[in-house]
Amino acid sequence: MASITEIYNANPIIAASVNTARTKPIRHETRYLWSDDPDSKGPLSGLAGSREESDEDSEEGEEIDNIEIFELLRGIYDPEHPLTLEQLQVVNPSHIFIRPPNPPSPGAATNVLVEFTPTVPHCGMSTIIGLALRVRLLRALPERMKVDIRVRKGSHQSENALNKQLNDKERVAAALENTALLEVVEKCLAGEQPTLI
Repeated sequence: MASITEIYNANPIIAASVNTARTKPIRHETRYLWSDDPDSKGPLSGLAGSREESDEDSEEGEEIDNIEIFELLRGIYDPEHPLTLEQLQVVNPSHIFIRPPNPPSPGAATNVLVEFTPTVPHCGMSTIIGLALRVRLLRALPERMKVDIRVRKGSHQSENALNKQLNDKERVAAALENTALLEVVEKCLAGEQPTLI
């Protein structure tokens, strides 16, 4: 089994940034770990102060598109390299899908699917990347959004196991209760290069 200090991709390809100029600012808010369990006191509940709801936050009709989701994710750092997920082409706006509820109804969840592409098919950091993506979105998106994180089809040798792990509430909660793992995720989110030694 590979240790966390092993480099899985010593020579990553670095891409230019995507120009996605936005006219409205992205709001960040505190969230519980799971949108359908507001009483949960999971690992994310105590990481920031409580949020006061404003008139702007309570707008049910405010739409979020794939570019806005991409803006939230593009600056997350790779746990293995001092580069962002955008620079490594791990996240891409064309691999983010928003599906509104059908039929539309008040309180119905909008589904957000984010597919990411690991830099190599045997990438051992895919779980950490997926956790960082999930945590960023759960902290930033309104509670009416249901987040699904997946490895792009054919991009990882353990694709099915990874997808199952990244979307299982209990597994994600257990992973984020691990202080060392949570510290790595937090550093990725803060734009710092995590120390994996």
